[in-house]
Amino acid sequence: MTQNSNLAALSAAGVSVWLDDLSRERLQTGNLQELIDTRSVVGVTTNPSIFQAALSAGNAYDAQVAELAERGADVDATIRTVTTDDVRNACDLLAKVHEATDGVDGRVSIEVDPRLAHDTDKTILQAIELWKIVDRPNLLIKIPATLAGLPAITAVIAEGISVNVTLIFSVERHRAVMDAYLAGLEKAKEAGHDLSKIHSVASFFVSRVDTEIDKRLEKIAADTGRQGALDAAGKAGVANARLAYAAYQEIFEQGDRFKALAAEGARVQRPLWASTGVKNPDYPDTLYVTELVAPNTVNTMPEKTLEAVAEHGNITGDTVTGTAETAHIVFDKLAALGVDLPDVFKLLEDEGVEKFEKSWQELLDATQAQLDEKTQAGK
Repeated sequence: MTQNSNLAALSAAGVSVWLDDLSRERLQTGNLQELIDTRSVVGVTTNPSIFQAALSAGNAYDAQVAELAERGADVDATIRTVTTDDVRNACDLLAKVHEATDGVDGRVSIEVDPRLAHDTDKTILQAIELWKIVDRPNLLIKIPATLAGLPAITAVIAEGISVNVTLIFSVERHRAVMDAYLAGLEKAKEAGHDLSKIHSVASFFVSRVDTEIDKRLEKIAADTGRQGALDAAGKAGVANARLAYAAYQEIFEQGDRFKALAAEGARVQRPLWASTGVKNPDYPDTLYVTELVAPNTVNTMPEKTLEAVAEHGNITGDTVTGTAETAHIVFDKLAALGVDLPDVFKLLEDEGVEKFEKSWQELLDATQAQLDEKTQAGK
């Protein structure tokens, strides 16, 4: 099969194309394999919302849920079994990519229970448990970049486990995440782990930043009559990500701390652009892909965005390196307009955790209902 030229160009520019979705149906129908063969997909990310949508659609999971119900499995055990089975199978499907890229790609992510986002110790324990259950070298354990998540990242990396750090909204928190990763590598080295086997990505969320800041700009324009405030709309998400990339370059391309670890085989923690589906229909539907092309990055896309890029994405090479100064100007303007940026980032993190907790609870409720139904049917 032939790869789509636009997505192939994106890959050639140094961006790993990952799919932000997974379901048993994708695995069973060959859809995921087709995206690997024709859309340059070399990785998969999941989150509680994705699993909630997958398990609530169709009947691909009915037989397994019925079997688990018969065995007397509770709802937590059922969800853990179902989701880790899907992720393990996706890891196997991407094993050749993993091998061909020396472990850089061919990655599949699974997230710790979002209800643990503010509990360091339980996050560490569940991360280790998930790593053992899936038991595949191309797995990434997703840990949120909350304040409680930061020491968990260090501890899990120190165990030699690869991590996808999620829910990063600010450059300040991104710096803390990179620091947590480096601290974990240093501890892993002390423990005798092979640093070349430890991988990590830092998932920096993009579209949600524009959604929140645009809303505040609209209010400023309405309250003050300064319609010029709206000129800054739709610019913060890309600018924020570009500043995050500049921070990545500072730490991993120029920093002495990483150079010492790289000499021992350590890998960089790649920036991953997440939340790349455009929320505002007035913006180009490929905005968070074409404007964030840079070497050593990942863009994880919902299928709708992936297909938009395949159809009309204009890939013109690196659109990030050297843009930090312009990005700073965007944020200086936002601050001058009265946008409380620290409040924006705190709100987005809180909302991100809440959204995943809500999806997880919906998943728990729906699965419990299925278990009850299968149990009754078996009586």
